Amino acid sequence: MLKLMYITNKPEIASVVQDNGVDRVFLDLEINGKHERQGHLDTVISYHSIDDVAKLRSVLKTTQLLVRVNPVFDGSKDEIDRVINDGADIVMLPYFKTADEVEKFLSIVNGRAKACLLVETPQAVENIDDILSLKGIDEIHIGMNDLHLGYKMKFMFELLCDGTVEMLCKKFKAQNIPYGFGGFASLNSGTLPARYIIGEHYRLGSSMAILSRSFFNANNFHSIEEITSVFKNGVSEIREYERFLQKQDDDFFDENKRIVAEKVKAIIE
Repeated sequence: MLKLMYITNKPEIASVVQDNGVDRVFLDLEINGKHERQGHLDTVISYHSIDDVAKLRSVLKTTQLLVRVNPVFDGSKDEIDRVINDGADIVMLPYFKTADEVEKFLSIVNGRAKACLLVETPQAVENIDDILSLKGIDEIHIGMNDLHLGYKMKFMFELLCDGTVEMLCKKFKAQNIPYGFGGFASLNSGTLPARYIIGEHYRLGSSMAILSRSFFNANNFHSIEEITSVFKNGVSEIREYERFLQKQDDDFFDENKRIVAEKVKAIIE
């Protein structure tokens, strides 16, 4: 089954997420440079606080806590030390371009938590072989949003159709590094419905994905009961579809890939 992640800094939502089949709570501290890249788009800039790490840790018992820190900067050591000391299970490095940046990140983490790389720049893709030669990478996620912007594409899932994601997944698999990509909404919703994206996760051997804002937007809900219902039903649907996918053959996944390409082309046009 895919490791499902949900982005929040609210302990009450994290508690619901934990009780309803989500594997990881994702705290997002990345702010350096993000507004310049994404401020004009309908994307989430979280403005979470480093103080939230300890708050979430206090309610998470069975669900892992992943914290995305800032790209490497002068304060990286202090930030990463604090995040690990306050209880992060996994620390994620975003928006890097070179092996040197990754090496600095890995040396700071130094095995104290799992080190996860977020590949989301064209330069990181170009340098991926050098990056993968480094020791200490525990897992990798492909960030479809910034990466498609970097390639000046219109729609993030074009990366599934032009071979970029597949090429990267093959390289990660060859190094025995667990990997995932992007995110999706509930099973039958989203611009590209999640069932087709999940099919691609299975075809490509992915092991993790983010539940997007379209899956659950905390701003639109007013009670814990409503939130619980969304996660209980939504995650259950995804897990049921995953059990179906586990029984399918290569012909099914080839057809799913063809449908994805067809739908992405229609969305772009």
